[in-house]
Amino acid sequence: MDQPIASTRLAQEQSQHLQKSLGRFDILLLVVAAVISVEVLGQVSGFGGETFTWTLILAVTFLVPYGLIFAETGGAFTEEGGVYVWTKMAFGRVVAAITSLFTWVTQPVWVGGAMAFVAVETWSEYVGHVEAGSVSDYIFKLAFIWITVTSAIVSLKHGKWLPSLGAILKVVFLTFFIIVTLIYGLQHGFNGLELGFFSPTLAGFLGVTPLLLFSFLGFESGNSAAGEMKDPAKDVPISVARSSMIAAASYLLPILAILLVVPLDQITGIGGLFGAVATVYTVFGPAAEVMLAISAVIFCFVLVSQGAAWMIISDRMQAMAAADGSFFGGFFGRFHPKLGTPIRVNTLSGVVATLFMLAAMQLSGTSSALFGVVLTIAISTFLLSYLLAIPAVVRLRSKYPLADRPFKVPVSNTGFRILGAICFVWILIGSWVAIFPGTLEVLFGLEYDFEATWGVSQFTFEAFALGTLGCILALGLVGYARGKRVRDAVAPISDAAHHAGSDDNGALLPRS
Repeated sequence: MDQPIASTRLAQEQSQHLQKSLGRFDILLLVVAAVISVEVLGQVSGFGGETFTWTLILAVTFLVPYGLIFAETGGAFTEEGGVYVWTKMAFGRVVAAITSLFTWVTQPVWVGGAMAFVAVETWSEYVGHVEAGSVSDYIFKLAFIWITVTSAIVSLKHGKWLPSLGAILKVVFLTFFIIVTLIYGLQHGFNGLELGFFSPTLAGFLGVTPLLLFSFLGFESGNSAAGEMKDPAKDVPISVARSSMIAAASYLLPILAILLVVPLDQITGIGGLFGAVATVYTVFGPAAEVMLAISAVIFCFVLVSQGAAWMIISDRMQAMAAADGSFFGGFFGRFHPKLGTPIRVNTLSGVVATLFMLAAMQLSGTSSALFGVVLTIAISTFLLSYLLAIPAVVRLRSKYPLADRPFKVPVSNTGFRILGAICFVWILIGSWVAIFPGTLEVLFGLEYDFEATWGVSQFTFEAFALGTLGCILALGLVGYARGKRVRDAVAPISDAAHHAGSDDNGALLPRS
C-alpha cells in the first residue's frame, strides 16, 4: 500500500549521501540568490506607476501571510525534498509528484528560455555585440545554461559559493543603482510623478499580478536541501523572514527608481532596468560607458548565480521525488556518494533548459516579445505548483498537530486556513491570467490587443503555453507510472516511522 509518509528504501539509502554544509547565512544567501528576480524589474515596471502600488499591496496582503505559513512549515518539517515531502504527507504521492514536477520544470524552462536571453541581450548591448541567431549567440546561451548546471553538480560546500556571491552582488548592484538614481535626480530632476500616476487600475492589476507573484514566491525553496542544513528547524524560519524583507525592498525601491528616470514608453522586459541604469550613469561623465560595461558583467553573473541557485534547490527536490518512486523510478533518484549531489537530475535540467532555449529561438518576434512569452510560461508552471503546495501546508497544521514547531504563527488552525486561503486566491488569479491572458479583460469589458501586448498572435501564445503544460503533465504521468517498482520497495515501518518522526501508526510525533 502506498502510504503517504512512508519512505522508500532508495530514498533512505540516498539520504545517507547528503552532506550538511548549509548554515543560517548560507541558507539566506541561497534563497536571496534564487528568489529575487532582478531580470523582471523592467517587465513589471512597464505597467507604470501602479506597478509600485500593486507591489506594495501584494507585499502586505500576499507576501506576509505566505511567509508566515511557509516559515512555520519549513521549520517543522525538515526532510530533504521540501515541498515534495510536505505535499506527500498532506495528500499522498500522486499530488506530490505533480507539485514537484511543476516546481522543478519551471527552473530549466526559465533558465534556458528567458534568463539566457536576458544575459546575452545585456552583454550584447553593453559589453560586446552578439548577433542574434548567430553561432556566438548559441554558444553564449549554452555556456550560460551549463555553468548553472555545473554549479549544481559539484558538492554543495563548493557549489554554494556561486549563488552566495551572486546574492551579495545582487544586493550591492541594486543598492548602488538606487544611490546613483538619487544623485541623478538631484542633478537633473525626476519624472513628474503625481499621486494619480500611482492609482491602481483593474487592467494594471490583471497585467502585473502574475509577474509580482512569480517574484514573491520561493522563499521556502531552501527546504529542498533541508537534509544538508546544519539546523533547519531554527534557521529556516529566520531565513524566510529575512529574505522576504530583503525581497520586498529589492523590488519596491528599484521599481520606483526605474519609474523616476525612464519614460514609460521606453520600458521593456529586457531593457527596462538597464535603460534606467544607462540614464542615471550619465552622472559619471566620460566613465559612464565603462561603468555600464562593468554593471552589465555583474548583472550577467547575477543571472548565472540565480540560475545556479534554482538548479541546486529544485533539482534536489526532484531527485528526492524520484528516489521516492514519483519520477521515473530510481534512475533520477540517486545522489553521488562523494559529491552528495543529484547529478542525473542536474544533467536532465541542463537538457530541458537547452531544448527550451532552442524552442524559444524558433519563435518569431522581437527579443522583448520572446522574453515576455517565455516568462509567462515559467510563471504559469510555478504558480500552478502552489495551487497544490499551499493547501498542503495548511493541511499539515491540523493533520500533524504534535509536530514540534520552533516557529508557530500565533493563530488558531482556522486563522492559519484563512492565511492560506488568501494566498491561494492570489495564486488562482495569477495562474489564470498567466495561462489565459486577455480573457478576464474581455470579461470585464476592457480593451485588449493581444498581438500588440505580446508581440505574437494569441494562437501562437496559447499553443506554446498549453502545449508546454500538456507535455509536462504527460511527462509526470509517465514518470509516476515508471516509479512503481521503487514505490513498492517501501522501507520497514519502524524505519519509515523513525525517518518521518512518527509512531508505528503513522502519527507524527514531536521532536525530543
